Amino acid sequence: MKYENYIFDLYGTLVDIHTDEDSMYVWERMALIYGYFQVWYDPVEMRDAFRRIGKEEEQQREEIQIEKVFARLFEEKGVEFKEEQVSWVCRFFRAASTEYIRLYPKVEESLRELKEQGKHIYLLTNAQRAFTEYELRLLKIEDYFDGIYISSDYGVRKPNRLFFEKMIEESGIYLEKSVMIGNDMVCDIEGAKNVGLDAIYIQTNLSPECPK
Repeated sequence: MKYENYIFDLYGTLVDIHTDEDSMYVWERMALIYGYFQVWYDPVEMRDAFRRIGKEEEQQREEIQIEKVFARLFEEKGVEFKEEQVSWVCRFFRAASTEYIRLYPKVEESLRELKEQGKHIYLLTNAQRAFTEYELRLLKIEDYFDGIYISSDYGVRKPNRLFFEKMIEESGIYLEKSVMIGNDMVCDIEGAKNVGLDAIYIQTNLSPECPK
Protein backbone atom coordinates (compact mmCIF):
# COMPACT_ATOMS: atom_id res chain seq x y z
CA MET A 1 0.00 0.00 0.00
CA LYS A 2 1.33 3.41 -0.90
CA TYR A 3 -0.42 5.17 1.98
CA GLU A 4 0.96 5.45 5.48
CA ASN A 5 -1.87 7.52 6.94
CA TYR A 6 -5.56 6.66 6.78
CA ILE A 7 -8.01 9.41 7.73
CA PHE A 8 -11.53 8.18 8.40
CA ASP A 9 -14.85 9.89 8.73
CA LEU A 10 -16.88 8.32 11.55
CA TYR A 11 -20.67 8.37 11.27
CA GLY A 12 -21.82 6.76 8.05
CA THR A 13 -18.33 5.45 7.30
CA LEU A 14 -17.26 3.39 10.29
CA VAL A 15 -20.39 3.70 12.41
CA ASP A 16 -24.02 3.09 11.48
CA ILE A 17 -26.27 5.21 13.69
CA HIS A 18 -29.85 6.42 13.77
CA THR A 19 -31.03 9.20 16.05
CA ASP A 20 -34.36 10.98 16.41
CA GLU A 21 -33.98 14.31 18.16
CA ASP A 22 -37.51 15.36 17.20
CA SER A 23 -39.23 12.61 19.15
CA MET A 24 -41.45 13.96 21.93
CA TYR A 25 -40.37 11.00 24.03
CA VAL A 26 -36.85 12.50 24.05
CA TRP A 27 -38.09 15.89 25.19
CA GLU A 28 -40.35 14.39 27.85
CA ARG A 29 -37.31 12.59 29.26
CA MET A 30 -35.14 15.72 29.02
CA ALA A 31 -37.75 17.86 30.79
CA LEU A 32 -37.85 15.25 33.54
CA ILE A 33 -34.04 15.21 33.86
CA TYR A 34 -33.82 19.00 34.09
CA GLY A 35 -36.56 18.87 36.68
CA TYR A 36 -34.24 16.78 38.86
CA PHE A 37 -31.97 19.86 38.89
CA GLN A 38 -34.90 22.15 39.75
CA VAL A 39 -35.05 23.49 36.19
CA TRP A 40 -38.66 23.49 35.03
CA TYR A 41 -39.60 23.05 31.39
CA ASP A 42 -42.50 21.38 29.69
CA PRO A 43 -41.36 19.15 26.79
CA VAL A 44 -42.51 21.42 23.95
CA GLU A 45 -41.04 24.51 25.59
CA MET A 46 -37.73 22.73 26.05
CA ARG A 47 -37.60 21.43 22.48
CA ASP A 48 -38.32 24.89 21.09
CA ALA A 49 -35.75 26.53 23.37
CA PHE A 50 -33.16 23.95 22.34
CA ARG A 51 -33.74 24.65 18.65
CA ARG A 52 -33.68 28.42 19.13
CA ILE A 53 -30.49 28.39 21.18
CA GLY A 54 -28.85 26.08 18.65
CA LYS A 55 -29.59 28.54 15.84
CA GLU A 56 -28.24 31.41 17.94
CA GLU A 57 -25.02 29.50 18.62
CA GLU A 58 -24.64 28.77 14.89
CA GLN A 59 -24.49 32.52 14.29
CA GLN A 60 -21.34 32.64 16.43
CA ARG A 61 -19.40 29.72 14.93
CA GLU A 62 -19.80 27.30 12.04
CA GLU A 63 -19.81 24.28 14.35
CA ILE A 64 -21.44 24.72 17.74
CA GLN A 65 -20.55 23.04 21.01
CA ILE A 66 -23.66 21.24 22.20
CA GLU A 67 -22.61 21.75 25.83
CA LYS A 68 -23.25 25.48 25.44
CA VAL A 69 -26.81 24.81 24.29
CA PHE A 70 -27.59 22.65 27.29
CA ALA A 71 -25.86 25.11 29.62
CA ARG A 72 -28.04 27.91 28.33
CA LEU A 73 -31.13 25.84 29.12
CA PHE A 74 -30.06 26.14 32.76
CA GLU A 75 -29.22 29.83 32.41
CA GLU A 76 -32.54 30.77 30.83
CA LYS A 77 -34.31 29.54 33.94
CA GLY A 78 -31.87 31.38 36.21
CA VAL A 79 -30.45 28.19 37.72
CA GLU A 80 -26.77 27.80 38.54
CA PHE A 81 -25.12 24.63 37.28
CA LYS A 82 -21.89 22.69 37.33
CA GLU A 83 -19.97 21.45 34.32
CA GLU A 84 -20.54 17.85 35.28
CA GLN A 85 -24.31 18.42 35.25
CA VAL A 86 -24.13 19.75 31.69
CA SER A 87 -21.92 16.83 30.67
CA TRP A 88 -24.40 14.43 32.20
CA VAL A 89 -27.46 15.86 30.42
CA CYS A 90 -25.55 15.85 27.10
CA ARG A 91 -24.92 12.14 27.42
CA PHE A 92 -28.48 11.46 28.54
CA PHE A 93 -29.84 13.37 25.54
CA ARG A 94 -27.70 11.36 23.16
CA ALA A 95 -28.71 8.07 24.72
CA ALA A 96 -32.41 9.01 24.73
CA SER A 97 -32.36 10.11 21.08
CA THR A 98 -30.32 7.18 19.72
CA GLU A 99 -32.35 4.33 18.27
CA TYR A 100 -29.26 2.29 17.45
CA ILE A 101 -25.51 2.63 17.08
CA ARG A 102 -23.17 -0.05 15.74
CA LEU A 103 -20.07 -0.60 13.67
CA TYR A 104 -20.46 -1.50 10.04
CA PRO A 105 -19.37 -5.06 9.24
CA LYS A 106 -15.60 -5.69 9.19
CA VAL A 107 -14.74 -2.23 10.55
CA GLU A 108 -12.83 -3.39 13.60
CA GLU A 109 -11.04 -6.08 11.60
CA SER A 110 -9.98 -3.49 9.00
CA LEU A 111 -8.69 -1.06 11.61
CA ARG A 112 -6.79 -3.85 13.35
CA GLU A 113 -5.23 -4.96 10.06
CA LEU A 114 -4.05 -1.43 9.28
CA LYS A 115 -2.45 -1.13 12.72
CA GLU A 116 -0.75 -4.50 12.32
CA GLN A 117 0.73 -3.24 9.05
CA GLY A 118 2.18 -0.25 10.88
CA LYS A 119 -0.18 2.30 9.36
CA HIS A 120 -1.34 5.44 11.15
CA ILE A 121 -5.07 5.95 11.56
CA TYR A 122 -6.79 9.28 12.15
CA LEU A 123 -10.39 10.31 12.71
CA LEU A 124 -11.77 13.50 11.16
CA THR A 125 -15.46 13.84 11.94
CA ASN A 126 -18.22 16.41 11.96
CA ALA A 127 -19.53 15.66 15.42
CA GLN A 128 -19.88 16.72 19.03
CA ARG A 129 -17.14 15.64 21.41
CA ALA A 130 -19.75 15.40 24.18
CA PHE A 131 -21.27 12.50 22.23
CA THR A 132 -18.44 11.04 20.18
CA GLU A 133 -15.77 10.41 22.79
CA TYR A 134 -18.15 8.16 24.72
CA GLU A 135 -19.40 6.39 21.62
CA LEU A 136 -15.85 5.56 20.54
CA ARG A 137 -15.36 3.88 23.90
CA LEU A 138 -18.73 2.15 23.70
CA LEU A 139 -17.81 0.69 20.31
CA LYS A 140 -14.29 -0.15 21.49
CA ILE A 141 -12.44 1.53 18.63
CA GLU A 142 -10.96 4.59 20.36
CA ASP A 143 -7.52 3.02 20.77
CA TYR A 144 -7.06 2.39 17.05
CA PHE A 145 -6.67 6.10 16.30
CA ASP A 146 -3.38 7.97 16.41
CA GLY A 147 -5.30 11.23 16.38
CA ILE A 148 -8.96 12.18 16.83
CA TYR A 149 -10.24 15.44 15.35
CA ILE A 150 -13.82 16.43 16.16
CA SER A 151 -15.41 19.49 14.57
CA SER A 152 -16.96 20.83 17.77
CA ASP A 153 -13.44 21.35 19.15
CA TYR A 154 -12.47 23.60 16.23
CA GLY A 155 -15.63 25.55 15.44
CA VAL A 156 -15.55 24.48 11.78
CA ARG A 157 -16.83 21.48 9.85
CA LYS A 158 -15.89 19.50 6.79
CA PRO A 159 -15.66 20.45 3.94
CA ASN A 160 -14.16 23.66 5.34
CA ARG A 161 -10.48 23.45 4.43
CA LEU A 162 -9.55 24.99 7.78
CA PHE A 163 -10.62 21.80 9.55
CA PHE A 164 -8.55 19.64 7.21
CA GLU A 165 -5.56 21.96 7.49
CA LYS A 166 -5.70 21.93 11.27
CA MET A 167 -5.66 18.14 11.30
CA ILE A 168 -2.76 18.04 8.83
CA GLU A 169 -0.78 20.59 10.84
CA GLU A 170 -1.34 18.95 14.21
CA SER A 171 -0.73 15.40 13.02
CA GLY A 172 2.32 16.25 10.94
CA ILE A 173 1.30 13.91 8.12
CA TYR A 174 2.53 14.22 4.53
CA LEU A 175 -0.26 14.70 1.99
CA GLU A 176 1.27 12.36 -0.59
CA LYS A 177 1.30 9.52 1.96
CA SER A 178 -2.26 10.06 3.21
CA VAL A 179 -5.80 9.28 2.14
CA MET A 180 -9.22 10.39 3.37
CA ILE A 181 -12.00 7.78 3.52
CA GLY A 182 -15.61 8.83 3.89
CA ASN A 183 -19.22 8.39 2.84
CA ASP A 184 -20.00 12.00 1.92
CA MET A 185 -18.96 13.14 -1.55
CA VAL A 186 -18.91 16.81 -0.56
CA CYS A 187 -17.76 16.89 3.06
CA ASP A 188 -15.24 14.05 2.87
CA ILE A 189 -14.18 13.67 -0.75
CA GLU A 190 -14.29 17.20 -2.15
CA GLY A 191 -13.07 18.59 1.17
CA ALA A 192 -10.04 16.31 1.11
CA LYS A 193 -9.22 17.01 -2.53
CA ASN A 194 -9.39 20.75 -1.90
CA VAL A 195 -6.36 20.48 0.39
CA GLY A 196 -4.46 18.02 -1.80
CA LEU A 197 -5.44 14.76 -0.11
CA ASP A 198 -6.32 11.62 -2.01
CA ALA A 199 -9.78 10.36 -1.12
CA ILE A 200 -11.81 7.14 -1.24
CA TYR A 201 -15.59 7.31 -1.33
CA ILE A 202 -17.64 4.62 0.42
CA GLN A 203 -21.38 4.60 -0.21
CA THR A 204 -23.44 3.50 2.77
CA ASN A 205 -27.02 3.75 3.99
CA LEU A 206 -26.14 7.14 5.53
CA SER A 207 -24.47 8.65 2.44
CA PRO A 208 -26.07 11.90 1.26
CA GLU A 209 -27.20 12.01 -2.33
CA CYS A 210 -24.25 12.77 -4.55
CA PRO A 211 -24.35 16.24 -6.14
CA LYS A 212 -24.97 16.29 -9.88
